[in-house]
Amino acid sequence: MEDINLKKILIYILSAALIAGCFSACSSGEKPGVTNVSGNTSSQKIKIVTTIFPEYDWVMNVLGSNSQNAEITMLLDNGVDLHSYQPTVDDILKISTCDLFIYVGGESDEWVDDALSGAMNKNMIVLNLLDILGESVKEEEVVEGMQEEEHVHDHDHEDDDHDHEDADHEDHDHDEEIEYDEHVWLSLRNAEKIVNSIRDSLAKLDTENADKYKDNAKSYTDKLKELDMKYQDIVSNSSVKTLLFGDRFPFRYLTDDYGLTYYAAFVGCSAETEASFETITFLSGKVDELSLNSIMTIEGTDHRIAETIKSNTASKDQKILTLDSMQSTTLNDVNNGTTYLSVMEKNLEVLKEALK
Repeated sequence: MEDINLKKILIYILSAALIAGCFSACSSGEKPGVTNVSGNTSSQKIKIVTTIFPEYDWVMNVLGSNSQNAEITMLLDNGVDLHSYQPTVDDILKISTCDLFIYVGGESDEWVDDALSGAMNKNMIVLNLLDILGESVKEEEVVEGMQEEEHVHDHDHEDDDHDHEDADHEDHDHDEEIEYDEHVWLSLRNAEKIVNSIRDSLAKLDTENADKYKDNAKSYTDKLKELDMKYQDIVSNSSVKTLLFGDRFPFRYLTDDYGLTYYAAFVGCSAETEASFETITFLSGKVDELSLNSIMTIEGTDHRIAETIKSNTASKDQKILTLDSMQSTTLNDVNNGTTYLSVMEKNLEVLKEALK
C-alpha cells in the first residue's frame, strides 16, 4: 500500500504541473498536442490512450485502415510492467486530452482516478477492463504450496477530504481487502468482450466509420474464437491437465477457460523473487507426484526458481518452458510485428508441449 500512496502523491504533483502548463498554453492560444506511436502530432485526429500492449493492439485491429486517422498511445511501451508503472507528466497530459482512454482497472491502476479527476476533456470515453468484464473478473487466489506475501493494508484515511458515513466507510474498507486478478487479457474470451466494447466506443467517437469498426471487430473476434477452439482441442486431447510454474502466475484466466489446474511459486502480482525452502520442496514434490515433463516460467525472469525446482526432482530432466503474459512487450516489439494473436499462438505451442 505504501507504493500506492507514493503513486497518489506523485499524481497530485503531476496534476498540479499539468494545470499550470494548461493555463500557460491557454494564455498563448496553443492547444496541447499528443504524440502517437508513429510519432505524428495532430489536433484533428481521434486521440486514444491505452495503458498496456493488448489494449493497443485491439484498438489497432478495430480501427483497421482508419488507424491513420487516430493518434494512439501505448503508455507502457518500454518493457515496464503494469505493477511497476508510474505515469510521467507527459503521460498525464496525454490522458487528460484524449478522446478514449483504456486501462485495466485493478490495484496497479489506482493512480488513474486522480489522473482523470483533472482531465481537460470532460467528454472523454473511459474503458475499464475489469468493469467491462463484470462478474467474470476473478479474485486473486493462493493455491496449495504457493508462497503468500505479507500485505500491510493502510486504512488510514486522514488524507481523505470527504466525510463518509460509518457504514459506507466500513464497506469501503472491506472492498479494499479484495484483490482482483488483473491479468484479464490472457483469456481469449475476455478479449472478445473487450474488443466489442472498443468497437462501440470508436463508433460513438466516429459515427461516419461505425460500420467499418463493426466489420473489423467481427473479423478480429472471429480470429479470437478460432484460436480459442484450438486451445480447447489441445487441452481436450492432452492427458496432462496441470501446469506448474516456478514463477509468478498471471495465467489464471487462461487455465480456468480450459479447465486446467495449476501450482505456482507466487501469485500473479507478486513482487517476490526468492522462493522459500518450503515452496521449492512442495513444487518439486508435485512435479514428481504428477510426472510432469515441464516446469513453466513467464517472460522476463531468470528461471532460477524453475531450475532449482528441477534440480530437486527425482529425474531432473524436465523442460523449462516460458509462457508470455505480455507484461513486458515493448514498442520495439510492436514495430517488429508482435501482435496479441501472435503471442497467444506462440503460447498455444508452448502449452501443447507442456501438456504432453
